[in-house]
Formats: sequence, structure tokens, C-alpha cells
Amino acid sequence: MATKHEQILQYIDELPIGEKISVRQIAKALEVSEGTAYRAIKEAENKGYVSTIERVGTIRIERKKKENIEKLTFAEVVNIVDGQVLGGRDGLYKTLNKFVIGAMRLEAMMRYIAAGNLLIVGNRSKAHELALKAGAAVLITGGFDTEDDVRKLADELKIPIISTSYDTFTVATMINRAIYDQLIKKEIVLVEDILTPLQNTVYLKTTDTVADWHLHNKDTTHGRFPVIDHNLKVQGMVTAKDVIGQSNDLPIEKIMTKNPMTVGGKTSVASASHMMVWESIEILPVVDDSNHIEGIISRQDVLKALQMIQRQPQVGETLDDIVTNQIVLMKGKTRAEDVYRCEVTPQMTNHLGTISYGVFTTVVSEAANRVLRGYKKGDLVVENITIYFLKPVQIDSTLEIYPKVLEAGRKFGKVDIEVFNEGILVGKAMMMCQLMDRH
Repeated sequence: MATKHEQILQYIDELPIGEKISVRQIAKALEVSEGTAYRAIKEAENKGYVSTIERVGTIRIERKKKENIEKLTFAEVVNIVDGQVLGGRDGLYKTLNKFVIGAMRLEAMMRYIAAGNLLIVGNRSKAHELALKAGAAVLITGGFDTEDDVRKLADELKIPIISTSYDTFTVATMINRAIYDQLIKKEIVLVEDILTPLQNTVYLKTTDTVADWHLHNKDTTHGRFPVIDHNLKVQGMVTAKDVIGQSNDLPIEKIMTKNPMTVGGKTSVASASHMMVWESIEILPVVDDSNHIEGIISRQDVLKALQMIQRQPQVGETLDDIVTNQIVLMKGKTRAEDVYRCEVTPQMTNHLGTISYGVFTTVVSEAANRVLRGYKKGDLVVENITIYFLKPVQIDSTLEIYPKVLEAGRKFGKVDIEVFNEGILVGKAMMMCQLMDRH
């Protein structure tokens, strides 16, 4: 039976898009405490199908698919620009396709405006009116208001008109930044993107016996299965090693490994990969917040996903991308004489104008990764990095990074890294990593 929390989430999910939600209303409708209702609303907000806007309230918005994650709803725009909704609140759940800056004559401006757009403009009431009639929302900058008839028009058409105290340039930058951040999120492959769904997952129940394990093993040729109870909650894992020498009528719950490691759907594949390598796990059950099984991921799933990530073109540029793009290989006569060079740009420094500790860690780990890939074909998961010392390195300095492979076994790699600036040793580190064989 579903918990009260799950019942509330299901209730919210079934509400029509654009519906207003309140803690009191949900508490009354489902006969739960306001605290329980509040926690469920917050989780729905985290999952992306509810948005809370100051001075407006909480509304049900459309759940965005991963391929459309970079598109913002007008409700999200209100929160990004600390805006005030002047009219058209019933349309806040809608998605904007593009934004247009109204810095031109009215006739020219209207040629660029279409339904689903967002016009960013100052106190030009006629422009507000024409944009709404064209099906576009309006964001008024500089803290200006609009005419009463424009507000009424926005309410009638259910198209938002928003006011913000920021100037046009700042607003455009803020919206661009938000879209850019969403693009980076879109590139991150999550466990929910690659899992084997519940309907295709083979599992055992706590009431099953060793004989049932043998049946599943014969059908699938797999030896590892999650064990669940009658509520679909994960209780354990059972492997071929557990059933060796056991009687066929012995209950599975007597031999299973209890409280197994699990992973959530929103966990990144990189994190799941690290967990599987560190703990030598072949299969991980995927669960929701209440420990109900949603599927499984295998080591093969993770390896395929990691290889796919490496082949994908970068859309959004992260801080790591900015740093690693500065690192270039200077080929030596032999592989052991290869050296990496890196220019210290202003973005890579701290408030003192010297290279930041985090950037230095990225530089040495990237150089170590690259040199290890020359010895071992496969995927690497960093186990630990130890930085022995780091001297201040100024802006515009050129670093020379010398990674030396101390060990490159079948499943383990160790690299010593020395970093020089103008012939002087400025940093030294050691990196150890697990090597995941693609086969």
C-alpha cells in the first residue's frame, strides 16, 4: 500500500497543468497534516512538475522530458529574474521557445515575435499589447508597470506579463545562463536513462526458495538477482555464491545479503560507476525514495553509457572543460618523455591571483588520466588524489606537467605527477584509479 507521501505525489501528478496548489488545500483534500503536504510539494518541485513563485503561489507545471530540458517555463523565468507577475498567471506553466529583445521600432519588432516567445522590453505599452496579441509573453525591465487594459488582455489570453527591476542586458544574461546550465544538465547521463525497467527486471521475493533461483538462472543465465518483499521494497541481493550447496527448499531470505547497496534514478552514471568499481558490484538495484524497486543497472550498462558520454559533443562548457581545454600534449621521443603544458588563465585563479587548488587538482588528474589511457584502453574511475604541496602560480604562467606511471595493472593504476613553472617545481601529486575493462 502506498504511503501518505506517495499518495500526495500521485495526487499532485494527476492535477491539470496550470492548477494552483496550496499546503492547506492538499492537507484538507487528502486528510493529512500540513507538514506532510509541504514535504510532498517540495519533492514535486525538486522533480520538476511543480513551481513555486513569490506573490503567486505554487502551480502544477508540465514535466519536462530530458530532450527538452533546456527550455524554460515562464514560471521559471519569474524566479530567475525575481519578477512580479502583472497578468496572465494562468499561463505561467507554458514553455518559452525563444526570447526577443525589443530594442527597435514597433513595426520591425513585430516581425520577430511569434507565439511562445518572450519579449524583453521596457515601458512600451503598445509593444506589450501587440506581443500578447501575437501569442508572446512579455517581460518588462527596469521595474516598470503596464496599462490596466494590457493586464486584462494578458488574463484573457492566459499569457504572462512579468515585471522585473533588472535592466534588459542583465535579464538576457540571466536567462541565457539558466538555459546554459540546463544544457550542461542535459549532457549528464543519469541512472534513470540507462536502467533496465521494472517490467524487464528479473527479481526474487523473500518468500521464494533456492529452487526459484535455479529457475531464474536457467531462464536468464544470470546469477545475481535483487530480492524484494510484497511491497516491492528491496530487501537483499542473492548471487550464485550464496546458493552453492544449499537445499532447494531453503527460503531466499535466509541466504541473501541483506540491506544491499542501491542507487536512485537521479544519480549520475559516473557516481554509480565509482560505487560499482569501489565495491566490486556487478548489479545495482535502482530504487525510489521509499526503497521501492524501479529496475536495475549492470556494469555493462554503465560501461556503455560512459563510452557514449565520451563520444558525445559538448554543448555546455563546464569549469572542468575550460581547464582541460588549456592542457596540450608536447610529444617527446618516447612516451615516458611526453610532457603536458597548460596556460594559467584568469578564470583558473583565486582571489589572490594565483592558481586555485581546485584547478590544480583538475590539471594533474587530467594529465594522469591521459597518460594512463596510453597504457590501458578502458574507462578510468579516480580512487583518490593526494596533493603533497602546491606553490603559488601567477596568472599567464605556463605549467609543465610530467605524469609518470608507476603502475598500470589489469584493474589498478598509479601515477606520480610533478608540475613545473619556469624550471621550478611548483606542485607534486599522486593519483590512484581503478581501470574498468570494456570487455
